[in-house]
Amino acid sequence: MKKIYLFIAVMALLATAACGNKQTGKEETPATDSLKTDTLADETASTYFSAIDSYLISNIGSQYAKGDFCVPSHPIVAVDEKNPEDILVWGDFWVFNYNLAGDTLKTVSGGAHPGLMHIRQTEKGFEVTAFDQVEDGSGYLPSAKRIFGDNYHAFRVVSSDADKRERLRAETLSEYVKKNGIAATMFMDFGWPPVPLNK
Repeated sequence: MKKIYLFIAVMALLATAACGNKQTGKEETPATDSLKTDTLADETASTYFSAIDSYLISNIGSQYAKGDFCVPSHPIVAVDEKNPEDILVWGDFWVFNYNLAGDTLKTVSGGAHPGLMHIRQTEKGFEVTAFDQVEDGSGYLPSAKRIFGDNYHAFRVVSSDADKRERLRAETLSEYVKKNGIAATMFMDFGWPPVPLNK
């Protein structure tokens, strides 16, 4: 399962660059358990991650305190490809901004933005046309149930697994620094010990 998540991270990173950079036909497949979640994301990685990453970087990462690098991370919950003009991708979307200090990527800002991405295919590739985002505060639960619908349980399983999310984040960053030639060997959140990156 870890290898599948690593593949997801690799595919996402192939479409992701530093902050500011700016084929379908399946029926809806909810990810009702972790295996289905991983398999589904594996199958759709090369199709949707580029559009999702671009959206997260330009529309969400740009709203946080700026960093040298902006790196999204997003377990996918389910996908509905029945309508190529409105492909639906439910996920637990995260985005982080980092500054490089010595050999450490230090987290500047970021957070979770779970919800539903609406994506369509154009002549130039895929693009996000809308994002239904789960609300904060007292609106969180009702909006999450409304947005995820039948996929709500799968979303709860994915979003509550902090260990898997952090492993995916570390793997994503490891591939990101390799692809972009960044001299980082670890990353660190404020008040937490540094986490080594895979070489």
